[in-house]
Amino acid sequence: MGQSVEIDTKEAWGGGQSPFRVSYGKMMMWFFLISDALTFGGLLTAYGFARHKYADQWPKAEDVFTHFPFVEQHLPLAYVGLMTFILIMSSVTMVLAVEAGHRMDKRGVTVWMFWTIIGGATFVGSQAWEWYHFIHGTDVGSLRDVFDRETGTYVRQVVHGANMTVNEYGNYDVPQFANFFFFITGFHGTHVFSGVVINFIIFMNVLKGTYEKRGHYEMVEKVGLYWHFVDLVWVFVFTFFYLL
Repeated sequence: MGQSVEIDTKEAWGGGQSPFRVSYGKMMMWFFLISDALTFGGLLTAYGFARHKYADQWPKAEDVFTHFPFVEQHLPLAYVGLMTFILIMSSVTMVLAVEAGHRMDKRGVTVWMFWTIIGGATFVGSQAWEWYHFIHGTDVGSLRDVFDRETGTYVRQVVHGANMTVNEYGNYDVPQFANFFFFITGFHGTHVFSGVVINFIIFMNVLKGTYEKRGHYEMVEKVGLYWHFVDLVWVFVFTFFYLL
């Protein structure tokens, strides 16, 4: 018969602490982020297939996104580049907020969380401004064959901006361009807006001293994971939709 081995119950995991020293909350956040990453991955993959199919007709981003606030001159991708910079900087301030939380520095967490919220809100507002100009289009517009449901025929008319069925951008009518733009950037914008709301709630709890009483700022770290994920996704959206 084999020799029995005694196990020290103090060293054995009894369910109270994760073997990877990761809290339940952070583990669930990682599960959510992985599933969300798959969703964004599917959207960007579908976008890639559509763009490949209509490669000759697909509009060039530098010819579409040329507007900049209070500037009449066309500046290709300048505004979306500024938006990207603002969002990345908000990720930096979030890192500083988490680091301050590790040191139990309430004032540091408060300051950096505040600037993170400002950066996120600015990005959402900038995206709304970009959407408005994308939908409004140029003053010149573009001559397109638009389907008339009443007559069942195509009618030649000037189209300004874009909607879910037709747009003025590109050599021909490629509604998929606007469809993907609205859905992908809108889906990401919803994530950013949600992050701003959550960050604001956490910020108010920081001001009230909720986490200081708990003895840790783990909640700031958890929302920080979400915020970094949102920033990382935008880097991919910016690269595949605007640059390539």
